[in-house]
Amino acid sequence: MKFGICGEIFQDWDDIARTIEFVKETGYDGLEIAPFTLAQTVTDIPAKTRKHIVRKAEEAQLEILGIHWVLVGPENLHITHPDPEIRSRTAQYLVDLTHFCGDLGGKRIAFGSPKARSVHPSITYEQAFDYAVESFSHALPVCEEQEVTLCMEPLSKTETNFCQNAAETVRLIEAIGHPNFRLMLDTKAMIDEPEDRPTTIRKYAQYLAHYHANDENLHGPGQGDVDFAPIFEALEAVGYSDYVSVEVFNFDPGPEAIARDSLAYMKQLAQNSKPRQTPTI
Repeated sequence: MKFGICGEIFQDWDDIARTIEFVKETGYDGLEIAPFTLAQTVTDIPAKTRKHIVRKAEEAQLEILGIHWVLVGPENLHITHPDPEIRSRTAQYLVDLTHFCGDLGGKRIAFGSPKARSVHPSITYEQAFDYAVESFSHALPVCEEQEVTLCMEPLSKTETNFCQNAAETVRLIEAIGHPNFRLMLDTKAMIDEPEDRPTTIRKYAQYLAHYHANDENLHGPGQGDVDFAPIFEALEAVGYSDYVSVEVFNFDPGPEAIARDSLAYMKQLAQNSKPRQTPTI
């Protein structure tokens, strides 16, 4: 598997080139970018900035693995809203995000956005479900063209009332039925899964395209009570070979410490989770 980190912990740094260089020097394989750290809306990020990011990443030999926190910034966007104009605007914004991700060479969009997906009080869950199918389906031909996978994240009951677990999310994935619409799992967000995290990973492995590593306490992996050893063993067991990306919500330790400590912990676990080779005689 490969290791990435979400870039919003570096948002106070003066130039994304500094972030790219540090992430590479620390030992990560990729950087995940939150568009709101560059501009209020993704359409406000000019071609010059996009090319600058690509050039600096190429110089550092670091992959821009994708984008996340994608609906932070713009206002009045919602994938399941009963107002068709709002849904249409949101669907088009997903297209804009896909072009941005593709411009950077990214291969995945992590879609969490709890406030922009929760079921409006005036409609039922099933109506919201149908609206979500409509909204996401609009962007998927562009995702296929750009070779970008839209990764839907189950979120806990405290965050949203739509797609609260992997089973509900996989139901949406199967209803849409497009190879560029897949599942992502997040350690913190899996707190309300009916089964434990390793079991959930094994159960839905065929849909899994992205994984976020963090702790229930909002810090990085290894900085709380979550035991990540069984999680990495499950990822190894199902043959997961894509990104495990660090996403934290408490920035107090500082970006350097968060990045270094998280990666050291994950690399040790990944090494320990690999099957031991039986020596030949």
